[in-house]
Amino acid sequence: MAKKKTAPQSSDVETETADITDAPSSELMNLKGSFLLAMPALGDEGPFSHALIYLCEYGDEGALGIVVNRQTNMSVAQLFDGAGVSSFDNHWHGAPVYWGGPVCGDRGFILHRPVGNWQSTLPVSEEIGMTTSRDVLEAMGRGEGPEEVLVSLGYAGWSAGQLEQELAQNAWLTIPGDDAEKLLFQCASEARIHEAMRRLGVDPLHFSGNAGHA
Repeated sequence: MAKKKTAPQSSDVETETADITDAPSSELMNLKGSFLLAMPALGDEGPFSHALIYLCEYGDEGALGIVVNRQTNMSVAQLFDGAGVSSFDNHWHGAPVYWGGPVCGDRGFILHRPVGNWQSTLPVSEEIGMTTSRDVLEAMGRGEGPEEVLVSLGYAGWSAGQLEQELAQNAWLTIPGDDAEKLLFQCASEARIHEAMRRLGVDPLHFSGNAGHA
C-alpha cells in the first residue's frame, strides 16, 4: 500500500515541488483536497491502520497525501532545532509533529492556512496549502507564519493507477474535503477520524469493510 512516489528532493525541509505541482489532473475523478480513511481491509498491523490521510495531490501520475491523525514524540520546537531554525514562539514547544507517511520521513511537509506566498507551496484548496521550503519554518519561529499549521515528517505516495486499484479493493473510504480546515486545524488529532465519519453519518462502532466513495 501507498508505495513510493517520486519524492521531492531536499535537505531537511527544503525542496522543490515541481514534480508534484506539474502532474496533470485525472479525468476519472478529482480527489485532491479529500480525505482517505483506512478501511479494515488494510488490517490492524500495517503502517496505515486506522489512518486518516489528507490528499494534497491527485492526478494521472499518482497521488500524494499526509497522515493527519498520528502524532510523533517530537515537538515542532525540536524540529526547529534539528533544522537549525531559531524559535521565539513558545507555542511550538507543545505543538506535535505528525507522522505524515513512510516516504521521505526525514523531511518536513507543512499543511497550513492561509496558503500565503512561500518559496515551495502546493495549493491544495483556496484555503489550504502544503509547503516544503524552509522559509515557512523560519517565519513560524519568528511568530510570523501562517495562522494555522500542521507539521509532519514524511508523506504517503501512490504511483499512477495504484490508488484507484486500492479504492476498488475497498482499502480506503473517501471523504469530501468540505471545510477541511476545521478538521485539520480545529479538531484534536485523536478525534479527527470520528469527526470525519460523523460528517458522513457513519457510526464508528458499526464501521465495516463495506466501503467506497462517500
